[in-house]
Amino acid sequence: MDSQTSHDARRAAAPHTFQVDLRGLVDLLSHHLYSSPKVYLRELLQNAVDAITARRAEQPDSPATVRLFAENGSLRVEDSGIGLTEADVHSLLATIGRSSKRGDGLESARADFLGQFGIGLLACFVVAERIRVVSRSARTPDAPPVEWTARDDGSYTVRTLPDAARAEPGTTVHLEARAGAAEWLTEERVLTLARDFGSLLPYDVRVGETPVTDLPAVWNRTYPSPAARRVALARHCHDLFGFTPLDSIELDVPLAGIRGVAHVLPQAVSPAQRAGHRVHLKGMLLTERAEQLLPDWAFFVRCVLDTDSLRPTASRESLYEDETLAAVREALGERIREWLTALAAGDPERLAAFLSVHHLGVKSLARHDGEMLRTMLPWLPFETTDGQLSLEEFAQRHAVVHFTRTVEEFRQVAPIASAQGIGVVNGGYTYDADLVEALPSVRPGTPVAELDADTVTAHLDSVDPAEELALSAFLTAARTRLDPLGCDVVLRAFHPLTVPALHLDDRAARHEQARAEAEAQADDLWAGILGSLRGSAPRARLVLNHLNPLIRRVSSLGDPELIGTAAEALYGQALLMAQRPLRPADSALLNRSFIGLLEWATHPGTGKDDAR
Repeated sequence: MDSQTSHDARRAAAPHTFQVDLRGLVDLLSHHLYSSPKVYLRELLQNAVDAITARRAEQPDSPATVRLFAENGSLRVEDSGIGLTEADVHSLLATIGRSSKRGDGLESARADFLGQFGIGLLACFVVAERIRVVSRSARTPDAPPVEWTARDDGSYTVRTLPDAARAEPGTTVHLEARAGAAEWLTEERVLTLARDFGSLLPYDVRVGETPVTDLPAVWNRTYPSPAARRVALARHCHDLFGFTPLDSIELDVPLAGIRGVAHVLPQAVSPAQRAGHRVHLKGMLLTERAEQLLPDWAFFVRCVLDTDSLRPTASRESLYEDETLAAVREALGERIREWLTALAAGDPERLAAFLSVHHLGVKSLARHDGEMLRTMLPWLPFETTDGQLSLEEFAQRHAVVHFTRTVEEFRQVAPIASAQGIGVVNGGYTYDADLVEALPSVRPGTPVAELDADTVTAHLDSVDPAEELALSAFLTAARTRLDPLGCDVVLRAFHPLTVPALHLDDRAARHEQARAEAEAQADDLWAGILGSLRGSAPRARLVLNHLNPLIRRVSSLGDPELIGTAAEALYGQALLMAQRPLRPADSALLNRSFIGLLEWATHPGTGKDDAR
């Protein structure tokens, strides 16, 4: 077209089509790339902010305003950015994947852009059936305004307009809602989304006359005192996340361009629960569900921060996993470590309040960080035979730190071990066994040993050989009855006297028991294979307390059948006391022994006289 035609204010619009299947693109964007139609507003804000950034790179004193007007199922967005020429329109809005960052005049501002103008604008078709853009270039002041109008069928037109259509440089975007999408273009919804996405943007953004931005960010403001700062951060957390934090940890990593806050949750959470953090990229909200921002052990905080260094994914709704993100993750984790160390050194009350809720997260960290374990040693709580204690205090009380690997093993031995003066730590909870085993590395010279059935039995007093010989018939009958269950019977004297019997086993014994059960239920082939795996693992044992009055009475029984029933009842009671899960055979034994004892108690002459 000639020069005269190109400057004709009312030149007829020529039809064009996108170099892409727009219908397919809209389906891709709405169903696969973006999580919600609401991102259309983020794309519009990104385009406006990028345009202003580009203009200010060349004209530092140029205006920096974005205005949004919503009414009657339409939206108008005006910015004072760098604007477009007719050539720019064809290049940037007709070919997907090109960006307004291209062009020699914009190269210097490249690092400050948020998005891609072309695909960002076309993303608005998720909620709009028609998009109209009127723009005037600040780089080519003599060029007339240009209008680009596109429909969701993939067609678009371009024409130049009179100077009066857009007197100042910048761009105006008009959206007309798709059928069923008008709710996304209401003033109330636009204001809510604009504040959510753009509250930290560096320019003057308004919906109508209502301000969107709220600067400086709460963590960048000055306060009259540290207490006032904590109150303000806590209020911001409540408004943002819906909870009042136990404490707030300021995150400042200048080399990564990061400023923000990590808020400590007021209640315990599962380590498996992935935290959702709010990440702003150059002021624009990128995501509120960033899961990979912090180390796994820091699951007890929720973050909100702004960064200018992290890379967004194609959808710009999450972070790209690269070396920069890995370095940021490590730096933020170090900041939380420093906060914990500072609490341990200067504010033990706040540390104790924190650990009462989130000791699991700190244990997870200390498991791989010897310095943190050393720092937290006087503070981290563990369940022990002496009650809830830190490992430091427990090690001071006991020459050897014994521990069990499961809660069941601890429940078995805790009452007996405590009575014998054996100190035991319950290592059955998450991370606890690992930390006890690491104790010598941060507290040299501290003996640590896993407690097993042999150790417990060795600390129990033996019965006088003559007395045990006199009870050999009783012991033989009891052993015969419990042998099919893979359990031996031994006689010892121990405290407390109220415990008639103690069931002891260890992992090796349980493995052998599981193997034997599998062998009994398998076919000939597998029974042979499992039989070949039979080892010399110790068996479980039922330790009868010779000091207990009930055991003394039972041991005087003369009827082998009644002795067997009593042995089964004692075995079942010991399992229940140890809070061990019952196998079907154990449940059947309990029922059988209970019924047997009732029969014996209600039918004289079936062995009752022998018990007298």
